[in-house]
Amino acid sequence: MPSPTVPDPRTTLTAPPARWRWLAPLAVAATIWLVPHAGFSPRVWGLLCLFGATICGLMTRPLPSGALVIVAITVGALLRLFTIQDALSGFGNVTVWLIVAAFLFARGFAETQLGERIAYTIVRRIGGSPLRLGYSLVLADLVMSPMTPSNTARAGGVLCPIAQNVARAFGSEPGPTASRIGTFLMKTLYQGDLVVSAMFLTATAPNPLVAELTRQASGIEVSWLMWAFAASVPGAVGLLVVPYVVYRLCPPTVRDTRPAQALAAERLQSMGPMGRRERVMLTVFSTVLLLWLSGEWHGASPTTIAYLGLTLLLLTRVLSWQDILEERGAWDALIWFGGLVMLAGQLDKAGLPRAFAGVAAGLVAGWPWWWGLAALLVIYLYSHYAFASLVAHVTAMFPAFFAVAIGLGAPPLLAALTFGFFSSLNAATTHYGTGPAPILFGAGYLSHAQWWRVGFVVSLVHLAIWLPIGFLWWKAIGLW
Repeated sequence: MPSPTVPDPRTTLTAPPARWRWLAPLAVAATIWLVPHAGFSPRVWGLLCLFGATICGLMTRPLPSGALVIVAITVGALLRLFTIQDALSGFGNVTVWLIVAAFLFARGFAETQLGERIAYTIVRRIGGSPLRLGYSLVLADLVMSPMTPSNTARAGGVLCPIAQNVARAFGSEPGPTASRIGTFLMKTLYQGDLVVSAMFLTATAPNPLVAELTRQASGIEVSWLMWAFAASVPGAVGLLVVPYVVYRLCPPTVRDTRPAQALAAERLQSMGPMGRRERVMLTVFSTVLLLWLSGEWHGASPTTIAYLGLTLLLLTRVLSWQDILEERGAWDALIWFGGLVMLAGQLDKAGLPRAFAGVAAGLVAGWPWWWGLAALLVIYLYSHYAFASLVAHVTAMFPAFFAVAIGLGAPPLLAALTFGFFSSLNAATTHYGTGPAPILFGAGYLSHAQWWRVGFVVSLVHLAIWLPIGFLWWKAIGLW
């Protein structure tokens, strides 16, 4: 049974927006324009103004996200900051379409009640407290991560529907009841996934890219075992600390979940054995998960596998075409996230990230290498506000930052691994920084303000763990 329709405050306007919601993005654009252009052409600097105004608009919300991005794309095309072909390029991005598929899979879980069944089973067995539920989601992510090189597929496609249904089992829906437990579960899953993604070379797409760029630049091979060993101690601390921090920042109002365990057992009994549609959904889901886990052997992309699964759901009539059309969150994410991917890509083509890296290099020139590397990692982390993709961030920024760190005297393997770890952790801050973000944000349990506030605090937690604890561990294992 599909979940009840709940008005989505991110896509529904009930009154004209306050004037300041429009003025703030315009003020950001004007401020950027007045800053010296540093040798860039007016067109490139105008692109930076448009990007800054768009990000500010996503926070102040004068329009829903999708509508705002359409306005930004139209303005950019009219001002000839990019061509209309460039403007539409983000909507062909494979990660964007993987996000759409993840939303549609979630629809299948709801339509067949398989998600409900899985959620009630989890609640019955380990649902003694909200915190235990949060840790169980992160643990499931950790188990899959060494064999799933797509954090979008793992956290967005597999675990997000389960987390949604666990929240619904406690009567927590987007809106007034979100804080019962749904807000905590969604944010815990997302922030925990970033730690998991940093822990293994094969846990997410940018990690192998970091290893390859390191080999090209220095001739050093970053092995799977070395990556996992170096990440093990700070990663383990992060997996213990981050869910608890989110629990304190997004405290669920449901504290004692033991009565829900009895309710879950009753609901499972009333649901009876699996019906045909549930069995088909479980079979397709298991097939897709197996293909994702074995991607290193058969070479099919996670997006291709996701659409194979979606095709099977359509052919077996688990989902109808009307179900596809009615999945509003999928098409909303396609518009606003695809548009942001395009804008971030245009910034990269214009050379702005590389110029930023050059400025960062000048800031740490002459420093001892350990202080310089730590400062570069902080800059590298927060520069991700300008990116809608982990791979794009690594491609644009890693070579320059790695070269600067080596120039300061940092051990090459240590520099490569630390930038590699922060190439996942840096997505903590925004709701567009990596593939799972728009999926989990799109579930509707957190507002923009909540997501960014909690994300910034968690980013500080990452720095507090991975810099002091990490450097001590890396010293102990001989990386420096």
